Amino acid sequence: IIFSVFGVAGDRVEAVWFSFTLKFVLRGLFCWARSSNCHRRFAVSQGFRELSQSVSESMAQSMASELSRTEEKQEEFERTSDFANYFCTYEYLYHQKQMLEDQRRMSAYHDAIMKNKHHFQGKVVLDVGAGTGVLSIWAAKAGARKVYGVEATKVAEHARSLVSANGLADVVEIICAKMEEVELPEKVDIIISEWMGYFLLRESMLDSVLFARDRWLKPGGILYPNQAKIFIAPVFNEESTKKNAQYQEAVQEWIGFIRRTKSKYGIDLECLTANYRNEQMDYYLQTAAWVDFSSQDVVGKPAMIYEFDVGTVQISDLLSLSMDFSCPMNSDSRISGIAGWFSVQFEGSKASPCVKPFVDLDTGPGMGYTHWGQQLFVIHPALMASRLDCFAGRVEITRRKENQRLLNVKVTYSIVNARSGNVTEGPITGKYQIQ
Repeated sequence: IIFSVFGVAGDRVEAVWFSFTLKFVLRGLFCWARSSNCHRRFAVSQGFRELSQSVSESMAQSMASELSRTEEKQEEFERTSDFANYFCTYEYLYHQKQMLEDQRRMSAYHDAIMKNKHHFQGKVVLDVGAGTGVLSIWAAKAGARKVYGVEATKVAEHARSLVSANGLADVVEIICAKMEEVELPEKVDIIISEWMGYFLLRESMLDSVLFARDRWLKPGGILYPNQAKIFIAPVFNEESTKKNAQYQEAVQEWIGFIRRTKSKYGIDLECLTANYRNEQMDYYLQTAAWVDFSSQDVVGKPAMIYEFDVGTVQISDLLSLSMDFSCPMNSDSRISGIAGWFSVQFEGSKASPCVKPFVDLDTGPGMGYTHWGQQLFVIHPALMASRLDCFAGRVEITRRKENQRLLNVKVTYSIVNARSGNVTEGPITGKYQIQ
């Protein structure tokens, strides 16, 4: 029992507490034995005393060694560029608060878990990217026998506090490590994770979920969510048309700046003008912007450009995507940009489906605020289309070479007359990045 408990202890503090408790019990037995005149009992007490000392010293040494290795591994991880570019932002409670305040996000996961307690009762659950541990807590409240919440950043310390404060420390174990480096003592029945980024795939956190699926999910296990879809649609609103005005204003400000610099300091910066223009164009016109569009801003029928089953998709499937799209216009309108968003569904599995109606977390225009919003890909100058036209083309999504968690998006689009099939505008190619 001693070695089995110690072997599966996931929380270092609990293991240390266990060692001191064991030492206390064994010393108590020694004192009881010593109080008797029975030589046999005294011999037994001596054995207990030696065992107590040996186990305590062994466990203390083992725990100190394990603690040292864990801290060294965490420090090494925190020196990586992936930590600096991505993970470190999630360490702060203000960032966690932004997600916890997202009512549609919170309600979707809460409803999906609590309306399907039959999936969780008596089961083992893995929460990938646990954050503050909210999903782990809900899984435990839904009846899970054991929940492993894996969180790569130091927010795991807050998650442990939250789990304890909610009286679930005996069920939920928070593990501070990258998912790819975790060794669990058992396979799991369910994987829950809030892995979605802007335009669904930014951040590439899904990679960790798929790793966990292949390594730890039992055959026939369930993923929450289990389906995902990506959408685009042509949009027009005054806000999106301001991007070009902001770009032009930045360029004019630069022209005035180089004149003043030459006049006052005798330094001619004109040779840098082309580079500055490119920088500003990249920022204002070629970098996707976070927008919360209304349904009235959408001027064409949305097109679902990609969908996949989280239970079967492979990482290689997501590295480079290329999809055709066609969006019939709703009315005569200008088009100043393309909106991109996603939805995820909690359907369970064929063998064990979720309760209908399935929970659907849709981040599209007019569906209500989420911290994901929609991504705006600016079209400049704006196009003119009639209600008889179709906004059609091809979307290519690839990961950026310098940072695999960010995306490059290339959209080739045209205005096509729905009756004749003739192209009235285009094809035009826009290249964007999602930072």
